[in-house]
Parts: sequence; C-alpha cells; structure tokens
Amino acid sequence: MSFLWPRLLPLLVLLPLLVLLYLWLLRRRARDAVRYAGLGLVREAISPGQGLRRHLPPALFLLALTAMLLAVARPAAVLTLPSAHETVILAMDVSGSMRADDVSPTRLAAAQAAARAFIADQPRSTRIGLVTFGGTAALVQPPTDSRDDLLAAIDRFELQRGTAVGSGLLISLKTIFPDIEFDLRSQDPRRRAPGQRAAPLDRSRSAASAAGAEAKPAPPPVPPGSHESAVIILLTDGQTTTGPDPIASAWMAAERGVRVYTVGIGTPNGEILVGDGWSMRVRLDEEALKAIADITMGEYFYAGTAEDLKKVYESLTAKVVLETRETEVTALFAGAGAALALLSALLSMLWFRRVF
Repeated sequence: MSFLWPRLLPLLVLLPLLVLLYLWLLRRRARDAVRYAGLGLVREAISPGQGLRRHLPPALFLLALTAMLLAVARPAAVLTLPSAHETVILAMDVSGSMRADDVSPTRLAAAQAAARAFIADQPRSTRIGLVTFGGTAALVQPPTDSRDDLLAAIDRFELQRGTAVGSGLLISLKTIFPDIEFDLRSQDPRRRAPGQRAAPLDRSRSAASAAGAEAKPAPPPVPPGSHESAVIILLTDGQTTTGPDPIASAWMAAERGVRVYTVGIGTPNGEILVGDGWSMRVRLDEEALKAIADITMGEYFYAGTAEDLKKVYESLTAKVVLETRETEVTALFAGAGAALALLSALLSMLWFRRVF
C-alpha cells in the first residue's frame, strides 16, 4: 500500500498520546472512586465483565481515529477492478475468404457466434460498436449499450472482395475520436515494420485540404496504451490486399493511446478457395497482426478453431472488463472509520447511557 499524501502520516503520533491520556483519566477516576465510595462498590464496578465493556467503546473509537488519519493521507492499493473502458470497437473482417470452412461451420459464422457471446458477457455500462472491413470499411453499428441492435447488426454481415485491415483500424479510430482527422501522411516511414510497404496517402484528407477545408489540428501524441476509455478488437483471417497500410494505421492508434487486441482466425497453411474458373490460397498474416498489437500495447491471439475463437473472446472479456491497477482507497478507510466511530458511540450509549 502507498499514500498519495505521505506527509500527513506523522499525524498518527497523536494516537499514542491519546492512549496515554486515556490511561491517565482511568487512574484519576479510580482514585476518585476509592475516595468517595465503599470498597464493595469499587470491586463490583471493576469486575472482569464490566472492565471489558468499559474499554471496548474507547478502543473502537481509537481504531476509528486510526482509519480516519490514514484516510487523510489518501491511501492507494493495487486492486483488480472493472476497467474504465466504456467503449469497445469490434472491427471484423468480412472479406470473401471468411467463407472458408477450415473453422467450423465457416470462419465468418464462427466469428459471428463468438462476437455474440462476447457482447453478452460485457457489463451493461460498456458501449460496443461494430466495424466491418473487406475491400472497404464501414461503421455498421455506432457504439451503443443496446444488445439487440448489436446482434441485429452482426446478423446483417455481408461478404466483400478484398481485405483492408488498415481501413478497418482507421474507421474504428474515427468512431472513437469523431473530431480528429487522421492523416496517414504524418506517419514516419521509418516506423514501418520490416517488409511493410509504404503508407499511402489518406485521399479523403488530401481532397479536403485541396478544397481548402479547415480541419481541427490533431492533438499531441500520448503514450501508447494510455487511453483508458476505449479499446479496439480487430479480427481478420487474411493479408491486407487493399487500402491503407495497417502498420501506419496502428501507429495512429498508438499515438492516440488506444490499445488494439488482434485476433487471427484460420489455419497456419491457409485455405484454398475455389470459384468459377479460379482458385486462391488465403493465408493469415500473423506477423502484421502481432506488429499491430505490439505497437499499440495490445495483445495478439490466434484462433485456429471455433472453440479457440470462443476462448479468445472469453480471455478478451477478462482483459477488457477487469484491470489490475493502483487505485485510491481513501473512501474505504473513511467509511471504516465512520462505521467504527458510530459503533463505539452506540455501545457506549447502550451500556453506560452516555457517548463516552
């Protein structure tokens, strides 16, 4: 345990002084009782039962003062408590490869089922938004606490061609920070992971600039993972084939302090999809997903089966809902002190018809 105002802890030296004062008063009262009362009455008054009752209210009051003095110093302890994450954005891949059946019954169906279970496990105070991405990305359900609206949005997922992981991240960030314009041109190319292609320009931002539109200046970067009111959970099964560089998008999330938990679904060797006169092997780009998680101080999870995916979402529920952090517990000490003081007064009034 630590204290936010440790300079006030010396006030605790008052407690031994109060104990000495109490003992002095007891001796003085005993001398007065011997002087003005018979010995029989004195023995009856200081019987073992009466002695315990006599000292219990002052002892409780002393404990109450101890708790209150500690509360003044603002104690803090490391506790596991519900986190301050009020918004969770589920960014889910709806590219054509999600119809592969290497994850039963299909990757998309398994992801939808796991997302429904994840939503059901969240506290009602958590607002959840849904973003889908394939060739493009879209916000299909703004953050809400209505579970019915979320489940209905999940049922409306439609497959698309292409996989734009970077677009999914940008739309998720725009949902969390609607007043910020995210410009990929601000990203330092030296930040890219080895083997990653250069980040393309954010064309919507470029067009706005060309038209002379005035955008609010972006706030200064914050430490990665420091944003405590929102997180992004990104699920995908393939490699980026279109849209912005996902690594550049991840750096933008890191600069806003938003953690991104990435989930890779599929099998290590991928799956061969066959269409009308064509076939294609779709593979999971684990390196990119791990890089996104590392950059944003999140975590990467691999889900090779539907059961794995369910366990991943259960793990994410614990990570999103509960956090272990140092928390001020002044209210607990103050409440304990008040309760002990009240109990001390009640016992004194019940036994001796006086407060002390």
